Formats: sequence, C-alpha cells, structure tokens
Amino acid sequence: MQPQPIIIDCDPGQDDAIALLMAFAAQEELRILGVTTVHGNVELHWTQRNARLICDLAEADDIRVFAGCSRPMVVAPRTGSDSHGNTGLDGVDWPEPRHPLEREHAVDFIVSTLLAAQDNSVIVVALGPLTNIALAIIKDPRILAKIKELNVMGAWRLGAPKPTPAADFNTLIDPHAAHVVYGCGRPIVLVNMDATAQALTTRSRMAAITGIGPRIGQRAHDLIAFYDGRRARKYKEGAPGGALHDPCNIAYLLKPSLFQTRHVNVEVEIHSALTMGMTVVDFWQITGREPNAHYVHTVDSDGFFELLIERLARIERRVR
Repeated sequence: MQPQPIIIDCDPGQDDAIALLMAFAAQEELRILGVTTVHGNVELHWTQRNARLICDLAEADDIRVFAGCSRPMVVAPRTGSDSHGNTGLDGVDWPEPRHPLEREHAVDFIVSTLLAAQDNSVIVVALGPLTNIALAIIKDPRILAKIKELNVMGAWRLGAPKPTPAADFNTLIDPHAAHVVYGCGRPIVLVNMDATAQALTTRSRMAAITGIGPRIGQRAHDLIAFYDGRRARKYKEGAPGGALHDPCNIAYLLKPSLFQTRHVNVEVEIHSALTMGMTVVDFWQITGREPNAHYVHTVDSDGFFELLIERLARIERRVR
C-alpha cells in the first residue's frame, strides 16, 4: 500500500512538536507533502522556527516548511504563550534552526499542492487555528475536491480545560476560519479534548518516554514536562498528568482502532461575545442538522502511548 499523502498545518507548540516527530516516524504510512505553520500557540515567527527545529532534531531534511498567516481572519490576535512559554518550545535549549524556510506562502502552497493532486487523495491535518486552511478554501474552492479528509484538532463538549467557559483554544483563536472549514462539505475527523483529555502523561509514561534515549526521548520528556507544568498551574488540574492533544491526530491516522467516533453535526459560534468560538456539537442528534464531522470522543490511552513511544523510538534509533 502506498503511503497516504498529507499536509500538516500546525502552530508548534510542545504538543505539535511531539505530533511532528510522530509523523516523521511514519514514512511507511504517511507521505508528508509539506508542513505549513500558522499563528496560534505563539506568534508566526516562532511557529515557523519551531517546525524547522523539529525537522533538525529528527534529521527530516526532506520536509518542506512554509510560513502562513500571522493573525486571525477577523478577531484580534492572541496566543497560548501562557501554556507554551514565550517561544512555544520552552523547556529545551535550542540552537538556531538549520532547516530552511520555503519562500512560498503556506496558503499558496496548500492551494497549488492540492490542485496538482488527484481528486479525493490528500488528508489535511490541522493541528492549530484554521486560518491557513480557511483562506486556501476561500482563495480557490477547487481544492475541496482534492481533499480526502480534514483531520482537525479542536472542539470541546464536556469537561476538558479550555481558555474560556465555551471555547477550545484552536477554535477561539480564529472562530471565523473554523466556521469556514466546518462548513466546507468535505469529510472531517474532529479530534477533540473530550478524547485527548484521556491521554494523560502519567509518571510511568513519562519515564518510558525518557527511556527512549538521550536525543529524542529526553527532549520529548522535557517539552512535555514544561507544558504539563504550565497547564497544571493555569487550570489548577488535579489529574495525574497532562493531556497530549495534537499527537492524537497523528495516532488516529496511524491506528484509528484506538479511537471511538460518532458522526455528528458541529457548528461554530461567531456572533456572541459570551460564547465566541464555541463548537456546538450535536452529539445526540437533537437539532436534525446534517452530520458534518466524525467526532472522536474516546481514546485507548494505553494503546496511544504504546504507539507514541514506539514511533519516537524509531527516530531515536535513526538519528543516533
């Protein structure tokens, strides 16, 4: 079987960094056409830098990195630096990246790459705010026929910590972009915090990550530990560990049997100041609206961490 072509749109971010490492270790299953970066966890000049640093760490010299949109479509910019630190990859000392940044804008790359693809062939993995994806759709709607699936990190329905009482971070940062993407008519897998809050980095799991080795394992541990510590202080969580959000999107591509989904309708609030960015998930089909997303609500957390550790160990062996 040929590897699945994907584009990864992200805003690294410690958890994005782990997701990228996981994807870089999946060459048999995934063919990464490019990594595009967007504002979000930190400003764009940091997110593009961080994607390049992870390419350096993994010796992923063949991955092309593109910088995209530096602010949301409508609302005022904001970041998640209170969780991720000033650079987005705080917790590890980094040199300046050697990996090059492509000159083409991320939105233009997404459009040109999808237009050149076969119909229904490319999975777009969106780990951050959806600005780049929405503007690519607006710029040239012909790309929609090329998208096999949109694999999106976002949404919240039950009790996971979030930046407002109503909205998850990615949707809140650019709700109008999310409104465009959820309404685009293409298949969507929505990996959300109902599920990722089950994938907790317990002490034994963190020890196993460290045990992978000094380069990938130790750095992955240090990134996660910084992120977990910041989030625990921010949300005053009493959980035994922090949640690894974005790697769940990659895990879904590699082993969907680890997850349970429900086909539901998801709409995004873009008018109310009180609930701006809220993802209204019709989990029980109350509204009668047509389902537009496969909502991931449960994860086999042990299986997820087994997969994560196995893939990180592949890169550790490769870069020794």
